[in-house]
Amino acid sequence: MPKKRYNAEEIIHKRRKAYVLLAQDKTVTETSKQLGVTEQTYYRWRKEYGGMKVDQAKRLKELEAENVRLKRAVADLTVDKLILKEVAEGKY
Repeated sequence: MPKKRYNAEEIIHKRRKAYVLLAQDKTVTETSKQLGVTEQTYYRWRKEYGGMKVDQAKRLKELEAENVRLKRAVADLTVDKLILKEVAEGKY
């Protein structure tokens, strides 16, 4: 069975469905089977998405992408700074 990657909206909808199923005294095993995911995936989603709403999850993903972009920019600037420092000292 091929793996499916769920987006944040789909995960949150599945988490809400899981809340309903668990409230109906279903076990986590039964719930995860009905959701079409493994128990490990269910617990990972619970840890990562907890009680988030869809808009909060979207904002979190946007912030994570922005963080990666900024880290890359800082790394590039650090390399440029080191190169300029070496040139200024006359090493090259």
